[in-house]
Amino acid sequence: MWTATEDVLPYIAIGAGILGTGGGGNPYVGQLRAREAIRKWGPVNVLSPDELPEDARVICVGGIGAPTVGVEKVRDLQSYHALRAIEDFVGEPATVLISNEIGGSNSVEPLIAAAKAGLPVVDADGMGRAFPEFQMKTFFVYGVPCCPMAVADEKGNSIIVRDTISPVWAERLARAATIQMGCVACYAVAPMTPEQVKRTAVPNTLSLARDLGLAVQTARDSGGDPLQAILETCPGRILFTGKVVDVDRRTTSGFARGSLTIDGIDSWQDSAMTIDFQNENLVARVDGEIVCTVPDLICAVTTDTGEPVTTELMRYGLRVAILGFPAPALWSTPEGLDVAGPRGFGYDTEYIPLEV
Repeated sequence: MWTATEDVLPYIAIGAGILGTGGGGNPYVGQLRAREAIRKWGPVNVLSPDELPEDARVICVGGIGAPTVGVEKVRDLQSYHALRAIEDFVGEPATVLISNEIGGSNSVEPLIAAAKAGLPVVDADGMGRAFPEFQMKTFFVYGVPCCPMAVADEKGNSIIVRDTISPVWAERLARAATIQMGCVACYAVAPMTPEQVKRTAVPNTLSLARDLGLAVQTARDSGGDPLQAILETCPGRILFTGKVVDVDRRTTSGFARGSLTIDGIDSWQDSAMTIDFQNENLVARVDGEIVCTVPDLICAVTTDTGEPVTTELMRYGLRVAILGFPAPALWSTPEGLDVAGPRGFGYDTEYIPLEV
């Protein structure tokens, strides 16, 4: 067990921004919200999956919506209200919370609700990165029910999706509600058992985000190389470095969709990379050839500071390094690839695991 205090939030924000592959919500905004919650209600204990009591009731909470809207329409305590709504519906209080994804502000969403509710959180999540759609969680891929779920907005509205025929339909219904709620909302899902968490969650991701952020900040403070610090903490490789020369971004159907183009520098001089994104970076190509696809992680950071750049903040002129990291093992199975592989996003290409 460790404790998420105000002091570690900046590290989590950096690390979750990197692991978020461009999405998950703005990590700085999430950091500010979590800081205020911890200042008001106190720090949050973080348990490893192995430390969960046998009778634990673990509720997953997270944000849903378009990141481009989330930087202007900042969430408040929607995750807490969604938590209370699902507790009231199922008739059981949560004893522990868990993140839906370790990307961006969603990494700290359970910390905000947990601080208010006086609960611990699990050092794990349902993605090991960020994905744009609700059904894209290892929990649901490996048999954990996706319903009932609650969706809440900042106005005081909440709805319950009692049951659906598939996790995809849960996404469709929750997304439709989110659009009516202004493209920014939070949700909570019915309790999981400790066995389900240990079997289906990606473990130790909150501590990985913390360690990544600490490594980056230490490199900055000592005059070291933040990119090298990232790769030493989380094995991966540099896919490309260059200057952003074009960003085509639009908010549609509750997502931030588009593509960006980067002109190469250094070893990639005279080459260009394009990246398609749907909240998160999905497919990266160099001179038209695919070099990395989901579910592997495609992460953009500034070349000089290692600061993560999310899709809603990507802009012309930024000098960025594009890093690639292998997907968690739970995504590289046939079941995982059916949900979050390239074909799951409509790309007519096979998944080729990233070599490190």
